[in-house]
Amino acid sequence: MAANGDRGEITFVLGGARSGKSSLGEAIIARQKRDAVYIATAQAHDDEMRQRIAAHRKQRLDSGQSWQTQEIPLELAASLPVLLVSEVPILIDCLTLWLSNIMLAERDTEAEIQALAAALPLARAPVVLVSNETGLGIVPENALARRFRDYSGIMNKEIATLADNVLFVAAGLPLVMKGRNPA
Repeated sequence: MAANGDRGEITFVLGGARSGKSSLGEAIIARQKRDAVYIATAQAHDDEMRQRIAAHRKQRLDSGQSWQTQEIPLELAASLPVLLVSEVPILIDCLTLWLSNIMLAERDTEAEIQALAAALPLARAPVVLVSNETGLGIVPENALARRFRDYSGIMNKEIATLADNVLFVAAGLPLVMKGRNPA
């Protein structure tokens, strides 16, 4: 179960939109062959996002994996300590949606990222975190989008530093950047 002494292995999966990140994260957790927690961070503010959330729910139901889904759009860092010590594998999908939620709620973004990073070493079972890589494109034209891109890069770097495995997914293909591919 635990890869590092008593700590669960942490895998960070990042890549572009629709690259296969979520599917890879689910496959990594499915290899555990036991019940798992799926932390969903999305908020359904419009019909298009409701459809995306429904598609993700259907994908989880069709996977054969037993998921306990918890919708945690804002209180991720505060909720994690209790979940991480439960010895149940956890998939968090997705950190960039959580980041946008906390920024739009005008929370202390740096403090939230640090609280998330501080909680992860408590993991007693495998944890997979999914995030978008937003810094590979053009410079956004407005200040909020630039702040989001910058905080996303800061957050991704922080999580990658803590992770045992870092996978970058492009066109459905995972590239091992650190550690191994546990899928």
